[in-house]
Amino acid sequence: MPLSQDLPVCHLSYFEADAFARWSGARLPTEAEWEYAAQCAEPTQASANTLDAGTLMPQPARTPHAGCAFSQLLGDVWEWTSSSYAPYPGFAPPPGAVGEYNGKFMCNQYVLRGGSFATPASHLRPTYRNFFPPGTQWQFAGVRLARDLAG
Repeated sequence: MPLSQDLPVCHLSYFEADAFARWSGARLPTEAEWEYAAQCAEPTQASANTLDAGTLMPQPARTPHAGCAFSQLLGDVWEWTSSSYAPYPGFAPPPGAVGEYNGKFMCNQYVLRGGSFATPASHLRPTYRNFFPPGTQWQFAGVRLARDLAG
């Protein structure tokens, strides 16, 4: 099968995504930048390529909808950010097993955003966080490039 130039790249580790971004003269967005950009993401979860859509693979690039400079921020592939997976300010793990479970993962991991074609639509929202160690070639992780505005 020939390689499609319009499909999102996936199965990248954080290191691979970061290296590609640098090679491209860009960088990975911070988690906050990604979330800000995603505020104009697909108008409904139903329009994102998720598990509910049944495609079971990333889809070719689409034109952004009116009022948004970006497309495919939700669904298709998870997108690495340059942000370490750390608690939000003021977060305190609850006592007991839930706190122990959550607290131990907030170390040596990076944040992915956006969901993938294997994510249920009910999980997708611009604030949803995923995380993995940087060397992991998470099965549906890709890259979104960020560039600083010329000053």
